[in-house]
Amino acid sequence: ETSFRNRCFPNSLFGMGNPLLDISAVVDKDFLEKYGLKPNDQILAEDKHKALFEEIVKNFQVEYHAGGATQNSIKIAQWMIQEPHKVSTFFGCIGEDRFGEILKQKAEEAHVDAHYYEQTEEPTGTCAACITGDNRSLVANLAAANCYKKDKHLDLEKNWSLVEKAKVYYIAGFFLTVSLESILKVAKHAAENNKLFTMNLSAPFISQFFRDALMEVIPYVDVLFGNETEAAMFSKEQHFETEDIEEIAKKTQALPKVNMKRQRVVVFTQGKDATIMTRGDKVEMFPVLKIDHKDIVDTIGAGDAFVGGFLSELVQDKDLEDCVKAGHYAANVIIRQAGCTFPDKPDFH
Repeated sequence: ETSFRNRCFPNSLFGMGNPLLDISAVVDKDFLEKYGLKPNDQILAEDKHKALFEEIVKNFQVEYHAGGATQNSIKIAQWMIQEPHKVSTFFGCIGEDRFGEILKQKAEEAHVDAHYYEQTEEPTGTCAACITGDNRSLVANLAAANCYKKDKHLDLEKNWSLVEKAKVYYIAGFFLTVSLESILKVAKHAAENNKLFTMNLSAPFISQFFRDALMEVIPYVDVLFGNETEAAMFSKEQHFETEDIEEIAKKTQALPKVNMKRQRVVVFTQGKDATIMTRGDKVEMFPVLKIDHKDIVDTIGAGDAFVGGFLSELVQDKDLEDCVKAGHYAANVIIRQAGCTFPDKPDFH
């Protein structure tokens, strides 16, 4: 009965990305300085960060959470939907190790239909979340996540059939650093079948250093997410010559598109400021839910949560305004918790 009311069926939402185990800890300014980290940033680990992962576990009180941007959003969408289980499918690569086992177990607990490509060359990826006050600096050591292979996993008939079952697709921009050909295969399938392909700018370094890969995918993107700093970097790299976020949204919407049956929707969040969304030829603003500063535990999962909430309504064919409302609700819940974790049931109407 519920699945009919929700118009939601198993495997109708598909996500593919970097499954990472989050290792989060409250650290001090010296720790950030020692590893050359900005208080609020997301970067890929370099050689100089290798020791960081050992040090954070040794010297600070750490919590482990199943993470990775896309996987977080897919999980939150499933949490918002509740029933039926396994509305959300997730693909990504892990190692055959303890962290990989934790990720599998956590996906199962979240009722996500996760199909990992498991390999032994690299260990399961991790992401150190270094928290100082309201800020969080993320350092991702992709390891296994970087080993995802189109021909070894996505192309296999049993996996590809799950892609075909879906009607909404979400891939964070982070995955551009791993497998552009996998993204393009899914994106083309969506465009050819008039399904919804959604994506996230994810971090300023994606627009900056992976611009060519990003611009290969943009023509297939029906809904593009990002925050204000990512939007600013995207504008700079695209020579939009504007820092006005509404203008950036309009210009992003107007970029070339393959499937002309749907006009691109651009959604930019701005922390506590209003979310901006293009709808038709208008740019609309949606204020976020009020929250008392002392109720904010950790803003680490806010962006992923917003996308998860948005997708949970999108996959149920709800109006875009409802999608934004659900995004705001999910983000508001998540920032009251440590890591990207959530209470048993949503209270969203």
